[in-house]
Amino acid sequence: MSSHAFTLTDEERQAVRLFFERVPFNLSLGIELDEVSSERVVMHLPMKHELIGNFLHGILHGGVIASLLDVAGGAMALIGAFEKHRHLTTEERMLRLSRLGTIDLRIDYLRPGRGERFSATAVLLRSGNKVAVVRSELHNEDGVLIAVGTGTYLCG
Repeated sequence: MSSHAFTLTDEERQAVRLFFERVPFNLSLGIELDEVSSERVVMHLPMKHELIGNFLHGILHGGVIASLLDVAGGAMALIGAFEKHRHLTTEERMLRLSRLGTIDLRIDYLRPGRGERFSATAVLLRSGNKVAVVRSELHNEDGVLIAVGTGTYLCG
């Protein structure tokens, strides 16, 4: 994490939201963005029948879990890169950051995905000139930790 704090402007928060909402996969899964700040990103996913992986027990599919943690991590990496490109306009930053992509993603599945609502929280571990590392956690509505992820993202 950077040694000094920075604050997202309303324009930057809106740019992240628009970037997120333009990805059809995010909308298809039903992911909703709850919080966007320089400290963390929080998003949630309501359980839907189409997202069940274990039909006998009604458990959230592991691929959906990985996807939600990846999407949260990518949004946080994008925010971390904003600070590196402060000298550019928001539009120029978004154009440069449109190449954002996942380089590596590790998911640790800790418990079965039982619940009605799943929340992912992502925090920035490090943001360099080209690469960001993000830590994400997935909890159900009761606060049970379902999975954690560490993602490395190309963001420059």
